[in-house]
Amino acid sequence: MTAWFYAFFFASGFASLVYEIVWLRMAMAQFGVTTALTSIVLSVFMAGLALGSWGSGRLARRWRQEGNGARALRTYGALELLIGLSAFVVPAVLRWGHAILARQTQSASWGSAAYYVASAFWIALALLPFCALMGATFPTAMAALRAGGRGERAFSYLYVANVLGALAGTLASGFLLIELLGFAGTVRATALLNFGVAAAAMAHSWRRGGSVAPVPAARPVRGTRKESATAPPSGVLWFLFATGLMSLGMEVVWIRLFTPYLGTLVYAFSGILAVYLAGTFLGSRLYRVWIARRGDAPLEALGAAWACVGASALLPLLACDPRLPLPPSLAGGVLRLAIGILPFCATVGFLTPMLVDRFSGNEPARAGEAYAINVLGCIVGPLLAGFGLLPRMSEAWALFLLGIPLAALGARAPARVLGVVGLGLVALLGTRSYETSFPDRIVRRDATATVVAHGRGMGRQLLVNGYGMTILTPNTKVMAHLPLAFHGRAQDGLVLCFGMGTSFRSMQRWGITTTVVELVPSVPGLVGFYHADGEALLHAPRAQVVVDDARRYLERTASRYDVIVVDPPPPVEAAASSLLYSREFYAVVKRRLREGGILQQWLPAADPALAVSFARTLVEAFPHVRVFGALEGAGFHFLASETPIPPVSIRELASRFPSAAAADLVEWGPEATSTAQLAHVLSQEVPVQRILQAMPGVPVLEDDRPYNEYFLLRRALGR
Repeated sequence: MTAWFYAFFFASGFASLVYEIVWLRMAMAQFGVTTALTSIVLSVFMAGLALGSWGSGRLARRWRQEGNGARALRTYGALELLIGLSAFVVPAVLRWGHAILARQTQSASWGSAAYYVASAFWIALALLPFCALMGATFPTAMAALRAGGRGERAFSYLYVANVLGALAGTLASGFLLIELLGFAGTVRATALLNFGVAAAAMAHSWRRGGSVAPVPAARPVRGTRKESATAPPSGVLWFLFATGLMSLGMEVVWIRLFTPYLGTLVYAFSGILAVYLAGTFLGSRLYRVWIARRGDAPLEALGAAWACVGASALLPLLACDPRLPLPPSLAGGVLRLAIGILPFCATVGFLTPMLVDRFSGNEPARAGEAYAINVLGCIVGPLLAGFGLLPRMSEAWALFLLGIPLAALGARAPARVLGVVGLGLVALLGTRSYETSFPDRIVRRDATATVVAHGRGMGRQLLVNGYGMTILTPNTKVMAHLPLAFHGRAQDGLVLCFGMGTSFRSMQRWGITTTVVELVPSVPGLVGFYHADGEALLHAPRAQVVVDDARRYLERTASRYDVIVVDPPPPVEAAASSLLYSREFYAVVKRRLREGGILQQWLPAADPALAVSFARTLVEAFPHVRVFGALEGAGFHFLASETPIPPVSIRELASRFPSAAAADLVEWGPEATSTAQLAHVLSQEVPVQRILQAMPGVPVLEDDRPYNEYFLLRRALGR
């Protein structure tokens, strides 16, 4: 029976991670790609696990008293069956909530905070019940195993299987399933695992019969609450809470630390999660081997383990030091990741099941309580790191404050405490961060990202979490001037994504009301570094800067515009970037364009398949599309409208420019006059049908099928 439960929890862990990944992305598509929204989704997920674990532990106590193991097993099967139904219910509820909010925000003025509250309600309604069911599986399965006489240290046994399944789910979904099946297809396929586990559990429950005789209370395991008065249950619970807080809080910091070396693709984030789970599995498996050979670790070993937690928590500082002689390639980034987080994850993986086993004494109710406390720490950690520490200090100090105080408290012995703190200070002061590679830098931090502005003259650059976003280029001027010139009568315009503020600045040269939306709060404040008149631009009478997700803003606003300029962050394959290229996005854009309005969509240089997919998506959304090659051969400017965009002579087009706009167009060349600059751009017009005919079988880009983000298989197979 224990072997069956190992398989059950492997499948359950696989499914849970797939659901978590897909649900987060589905919620982003419906309610916005913001740090607050991500925190809401993950907090609801973790809160559901904690609630279910605690509640089912109380129910398991009744089964213990009644000695009814078959009932516990059937309940476990029912839980898995209901979890599988989430594949169909959760997407429907999220879409339902989005539709209701869209109607309400169009009829009333909603502030950002009110929209977040409403979004949180729908996310909780969709996710919380099923997450509670997931959390309930641990105590329920422990009750079934205990009734069958197999309950000793059952939590750690199931935990190892669950983490291994979660690792497999991360790899399968991130590198295989989503590309093949899309998000909806992935969760539906995953539901088959839950249904299979449910059927097998039900079959075993009926084989065991309606009930079994009560099982005598198990003898206390060495190291449980009865062993020593020096480790009361509350102390063990504190350690469990701190373990969850540290591990999930540090994961938020790791993303910022390793992004400069891994990039912003979804595969980078999947890789971080996979290494985290691999380390956790190795540590929990080592714990099982330890207790099989030597029995429970003595209580005194807990202090040493916590000292190891503190020491290993600072390894990412060494791994991300730019002076470390590793190749500047993806392989080098993966090696940095392994060096930085594997030891910490393995130590936490060893500690978590050990602490739950020690506290529970094989009682499912206690295990449910302990696991719930650990999950509560997993809720607090990301909130503390993302909103409390990172906006106010460097990633190095955030790691230090997350790891060292907790490790020092656990170490207890004065000498050990001093050693942990001293080691932390050496790591903190002796290593360098990625941004120190740029001597002439300005650094800003907020809850969303770490932003670096650096360089001189035309070599200035903007980095977000260490990744280059944009440079000073005339293409960002053309993004604004080209649609405004073709429109000819624009009164107001919208720029989605601020960057260096160049398109925002160019649009203002037309003397129109200009709104710009930027996701990262620190980015607009750096405009003065790139433009001498930057500060004046931010405070111009007819200018407005909105800090929000671009698509979320379009969903919430009731305003309409003559011109909308979209410049998504590079690369085209960046995680979540498809939400600004998809069919659903253009449906929102069309509602925000006035009659005769023009959308300008920038597409950086991309592989031919992505260019075709993007063009096909835009052509399906708008009946009139024109395409112009970018200056310096760096991508395409797409103009799209519900009404024709007729050809206009270069001379007439140039005559529409106000003098300030004409001067701005040629400020950085390559031509000396606005007429010559326009001729340069218009001469590179490409018929959109020529792009579409290059690869007829390429699909449109949808929220559910982000063709640009998931590409590993088709590129590996050359298809």
